[in-house]
Amino acid sequence: MAELKGISASPGIVTGKVFVYKDDNPQVPKYDIHSSRVPLELERLRDALDKAAAEIEDIKKNHSRDIISNGGNFLDSHLMMLRDPEFKENLARELRDKLKNIEWILYRNMQALMDKLGSSEDPYLRERAADIHDVSRRILNHLMFREQISLADLTDEVILVGRDLMPSEAMAMNQKKVLGLAMEEGGRTSHTAILARAFGIPAVLGLRGITRLARNGDEVLIDGNRGLAFVNPDEATKSRYRKTQALWHRREEELHGLNSLPAETRDGKKIGLLGNIEIPEEVESLRHHGAEGIGLYRSEFLFLQPGRLPSEEAQCRAYGRVLEAMEGKSVTIRTLDLGGDKMSPEMADSAERNPLLGWRAIRFCLSRTRLFQTQLRALFRASVRGKLKIMFPMISGVEELEEALFLVDETRKGLRSEGIPFDEEVEVGIMIETPSAAVTSDILADKASFFSIGTNDLIQYAIAVDRGNHKVAYLYEPFHPGVLRLIAATIRNAHQRGIRVALCGEMAGDPLATVILLGLGLDEFSMSASSIPEVKKIIRSVTTGEAEEFARRVMEMTSCREIDAFIRRHMEEKFDVLSY
Repeated sequence: MAELKGISASPGIVTGKVFVYKDDNPQVPKYDIHSSRVPLELERLRDALDKAAAEIEDIKKNHSRDIISNGGNFLDSHLMMLRDPEFKENLARELRDKLKNIEWILYRNMQALMDKLGSSEDPYLRERAADIHDVSRRILNHLMFREQISLADLTDEVILVGRDLMPSEAMAMNQKKVLGLAMEEGGRTSHTAILARAFGIPAVLGLRGITRLARNGDEVLIDGNRGLAFVNPDEATKSRYRKTQALWHRREEELHGLNSLPAETRDGKKIGLLGNIEIPEEVESLRHHGAEGIGLYRSEFLFLQPGRLPSEEAQCRAYGRVLEAMEGKSVTIRTLDLGGDKMSPEMADSAERNPLLGWRAIRFCLSRTRLFQTQLRALFRASVRGKLKIMFPMISGVEELEEALFLVDETRKGLRSEGIPFDEEVEVGIMIETPSAAVTSDILADKASFFSIGTNDLIQYAIAVDRGNHKVAYLYEPFHPGVLRLIAATIRNAHQRGIRVALCGEMAGDPLATVILLGLGLDEFSMSASSIPEVKKIIRSVTTGEAEEFARRVMEMTSCREIDAFIRRHMEEKFDVLSY
């Protein structure tokens, strides 16, 4: 038996036979051509592009509108690329300049772009390289007359094992025969992960080495809840997981029954349960899991695509689509949080020794006011299509907030003067991600309409620990007394000035943290969709007084170790959060 740890991409536990799906890169020939052959090579390219586009159109026709909107909108971006005149002209220009065969020209260009995206520190950019790979391989298959195995033709129930699954392959596969996915690469924001969740297929990604260990016909057990895979599991493991699977199914049925019920404590205090999304395709999953709105929509996904920065119109359409999809429920859109580990074309030439403490988020936006105001205009224009709230990231002091609010006022004035409608009641709030913001939250609360605590950054800045550095990762502790005191002070100061506080970091979706956050007075929790039912169950199981007493006891403790042990023991005994 071999056990591998990966990334939980889609929940569920399943056992099945391995089908190794090999995504072999073609051996692309390279040879010189005479200038007289350029028109023929361009004709070959046009024919391959047309055939690739026709394949994608067929995939779209063979899926329901719900599936396309839930996870398959990337197909439209693939079609746009295939039909983009500039894309074709760039290849034609290099073909005339280099006088090499068109396969090599295409391969060379696409490989350079994939290498650039793949080397990025930002996981979203790395995963977008899959789109480039998908489109380029599809074109090359036609140029080189390669026939690809179709996952639509599967006849036996299998668990797909491979290096990665291209987005269009995931759309084309026979979902009735695919029990689960176990892939070497990919993360939670990859198209494979989004589609797996949309199809309800358990998936574990980032399983380094699984293609080396697994062979066709082997048995594999994947645990999409914990991100584990077992190749040829032994009887003890299978027996343990049969019990776990039964418990998990019963738990899922129980939690699903809570979707229509309010998130309120036993004594009637209503708590907001919202969702975090990276891209619009995740909205359906939020609705399925009973989210009452979106507490964090990370808008930078539009700005991390290769090529041009998005226009005002493109942004307005994207924001408006999410607002309409949420059918009047509140949608909090965070303005650009670029920099640090998320670099856009606008920042390509920026080299910083310590980017996480450098030119990022609101600092970047305030130094690029034209880009920032374009986003603000798009946001306000989209506000007529739903209930919008705008949130600024990484505010460190009142001066930054005042400068950002000035640009908001200027944007509103400009739209009014042009006669462009927008919602005049849009609330503008801030993220509390820096210790300075938490400590001065009493001052910031006089200017902001609401707070949302971003614990992912707040924890690393408060403890001075880079959560991506494995040498110090053990110090990254959400239950550090210093972190809890910053959260408590932020909530207290906000409530004294009459504004609400949400928490949108990973801590919000951690069942271990639910009662302590309730006891500290948090108004709203915002998390990934799959975490919502478990957190709701805990909220509905306690009274406000019980949560406050629990928080009081925790806040009297002096060490991470003591607090962590106390919380884990209490939550396991009272809520059974660790036993499934």
